[in-house]
Amino acid sequence: MPIYEYHCEPCAHTFETLIRSSSDVARCPRCGNVEVAKQFSVPASAQTGQAGSSLPISAPSGGGCGLPQCGSGGCAFG
Repeated sequence: MPIYEYHCEPCAHTFETLIRSSSDVARCPRCGNVEVAKQFSVPASAQTGQAGSSLPISAPSGGGCGLPQCGSGGCAFG
């Protein structure tokens, strides 16, 4: 069941809604209007290396993963 993004023409509210079948009608959650336009929506992609990640994406040139436990040799986690 796809989730679509819509823009309500009368109140200028942009929202996402679940459309279960072709007979479902998108309705603005702010004003209740059905005069909404489906928006072009780009799917989210998986991202790596974000804040909070415990290991870096690439190993530093000195060897190991860069954590203090690894030192200059092999990785303590490998």
